Amino acid sequence: MESILTVKNLSTYFYMEEGVVAAVDDVSFELKPQEVLGIVGETGSGKSVTVKSIMRLIKPPGKIVRGEVIYKGQDILKLDEKEMYNIRGKEISMVFQDPMTSLNPLFTIGNQLMETIMQHQKVSKEEAYKRAIEMLKLVQIPEPEKRMKSYPFEFSGGMRQRVVIAIALSCNPSVLIADEPTTALDVTIQAQILELMKQLQETLKMAMIFITHDLGVIASMAHRIIVMYGGKQMEEGSAEDIFYNPVHPYTNMLLKSIPRVDKKVERLEPIPGQPPRMIDIPKVCPFLPRCPRSVDECSKSVPDMVEVSPGHRVRCFNPVEGGV
Repeated sequence: MESILTVKNLSTYFYMEEGVVAAVDDVSFELKPQEVLGIVGETGSGKSVTVKSIMRLIKPPGKIVRGEVIYKGQDILKLDEKEMYNIRGKEISMVFQDPMTSLNPLFTIGNQLMETIMQHQKVSKEEAYKRAIEMLKLVQIPEPEKRMKSYPFEFSGGMRQRVVIAIALSCNPSVLIADEPTTALDVTIQAQILELMKQLQETLKMAMIFITHDLGVIASMAHRIIVMYGGKQMEEGSAEDIFYNPVHPYTNMLLKSIPRVDKKVERLEPIPGQPPRMIDIPKVCPFLPRCPRSVDECSKSVPDMVEVSPGHRVRCFNPVEGGV
């Protein structure tokens, strides 16, 4: 099946006074129609910068220094801002972490939904109103006609996130990017939002990139998973590959450090050391200072992504065999 989105060698750097931060360095992947791709990694690993680069939302001192993002046959990194405006929000939509900062507190929910629909679909105000009501029903907001007149502060966190999802889906995007959409919510509301997003993805048959640092979340959502660390893609494979046969030492240690319901573990093993300082990071594997399997080659160069089995790739000179 042909990919709907192909990212090739994407690199985004931030030019700071202290030095250069290689926030995303040489990331490549493909997204198939109707597929859910999970991107996991700890804070600062480059997950959010990867998807913001795809959406062309990087502002100075950040800069996309190289790479291609092919969507439906065209490299969207080469489009001018007007052409990108027609793709962003209409073809590729995004749900951000904090619903309160995604909504304008001065306008009603209805206004904000209708504005998005009218901008991208060129419909009348009456049609936009009907579509907005439909979207609020779709994300299971009760009394949608009444709620159209409400302001964001009148909604709970979970309800606000449902509105943000409704806005993102209002133009029937082919690709939805969800950047840690449940981080700002409490645990019970998180479960509801995740279940809703899963249902919507299946109902609307769209492709999705789902970002999280929570491996439990991604296990129930994603078909394929990318593990990131220090701005680099460390491992990529099916959910089964990543959870039951992880070959990168970082993925392996990450899974041993969290409780699991499918395996009895006597004692969780924390990963020793600290994440890398991203300023002027040396051109070696970023996991080297924390890795128990390092070899001489690791301190000389960065390994390439290599395929260990069909669809399962890893960036490591000395991968683990036999899974967790």
